[in-house]
Amino acid sequence: MTRKELYENKLQMDYFSYNYIRFEEDFQKYSAMNVPLTFLIDDILRTMAMNQKNYFVLNKGNAKDGREHRFYFRVVTEKECPRNRIYVYAGVKIVASRFGRR
Repeated sequence: MTRKELYENKLQMDYFSYNYIRFEEDFQKYSAMNVPLTFLIDDILRTMAMNQKNYFVLNKGNAKDGREHRFYFRVVTEKECPRNRIYVYAGVKIVASRFGRR
């Protein structure tokens, strides 16, 4: 079984919350990509799960302001289905450049 198959239908965003609306707004604010967020969600979730991270990075090459952005999530599991993970948006952090320039 591949990792992709392992996480199939086990990962989801907290779509019906104010936090998800904030995530959409923050992503649109910083992202320069022409791909709608809807088409990226599955890849974002799978990448966070496979790397055991609670955030994903919008690199500076894909950001409107040329800076790296980290989008943080709180991972929630339910007692009834402990394998299912719900990602609840916690906020974004702009990562400062190592050299002090953009």
